[in-house]
Amino acid sequence: MIDAAELVDNDFLRQFELKNEEHFAKIEYSLQDRKIFLTKLIIPEGITDEDFVGDFLKLVFENVKERNLSIVPTSPEIAKFIRRNRQYKSLLPVGVRI
Repeated sequence: MIDAAELVDNDFLRQFELKNEEHFAKIEYSLQDRKIFLTKLIIPEGITDEDFVGDFLKLVFENVKERNLSIVPTSPEIAKFIRRNRQYKSLLPVGVRI
């Protein structure tokens, strides 16, 4: 399980970052009005654990929820995660369907 303290919102580079022992994963984003467009999920090749990706996305989604933003997933991997985890569909803005 990933600790929430490990998640960094690097607003200068506009990306969420997660570092563990030897890996560095990130999600690039663009912020517009009250919407955050999650544009690119970058997971290092050495990570094959689906739980790592799921935990990383859950941390990001909880962070976005706390900031009262809507998520617009433009990355296919992130859209697929929302389809599999219906509890996050409430974070989608009105009119966006996945």
